[in-house]
Amino acid sequence: MDEPVLLTGAGGHVGRTIYEGLKDEYDWRLMYHSQPAEEPDVPYFTGEVQDMDDVSPAMEGVNAVIHLAGDPRREAPWHSVLTNNIDGTHTVYEAAVEHDVEKVVYASSNHAVGAFETDERTPEMYRADDSFRLDGTELPRPGNKYGISKAAGEIIGRYYHDEYDISVCNIRIGNLNEDHPPIDYERGQAMWLSTADCAHIHDCALKADYDYEIVYGISDNDRKYYSLERAKDVLNYKPRDNSAEWDGAEKIV
Repeated sequence: MDEPVLLTGAGGHVGRTIYEGLKDEYDWRLMYHSQPAEEPDVPYFTGEVQDMDDVSPAMEGVNAVIHLAGDPRREAPWHSVLTNNIDGTHTVYEAAVEHDVEKVVYASSNHAVGAFETDERTPEMYRADDSFRLDGTELPRPGNKYGISKAAGEIIGRYYHDEYDISVCNIRIGNLNEDHPPIDYERGQAMWLSTADCAHIHDCALKADYDYEIVYGISDNDRKYYSLERAKDVLNYKPRDNSAEWDGAEKIV
């Protein structure tokens, strides 16, 4: 992809991971909520993601968007997720239409389906011998208000695909908290996404051809309750990491 790519939420953990992993692969435009501590080497913008006057200049001339910006807190209150996540996502899509953007890669979340973990399947669903899988065809079951906002973002993308023919890939991101999985935590191992695989799946989503997709963003862990088949089939995602191959902070070679 030769045309510029806009990354919103560039200052967050996921945004930094994607940019650091792919900074030499694309012509980037970065959007931050506030002035970054270190000025990036590529064009960047600051502002509120729900403000069209802030988003529109960042969108000008780009071909694709990775949309991460929003309030990432699991306990975020309704007024924040409504403004930052739902209104913000709507604004990003409106700006995408205004500037004829072809593709939006949307950072959804495991929290869009978090309530699947509240029934009798846990903790067995976190274990390698359990066959239960979510594959993206299930209806959302948010476990908190943040999850509601992420499910709403997926629906907003559905509308803008159907109405304006924007290609949309929703990635339900698992757990990108550190460079190695939490060895003593079953759920953490099951939904771990390594930094390398995080950059890779977003790279795949920028390069692949699709209409509207929901895929899961985790590494290829032995423990998993998210299916990776759709990501592999549609995006050509080839995860290289597995939480079972780590011992503490070290990868077992």
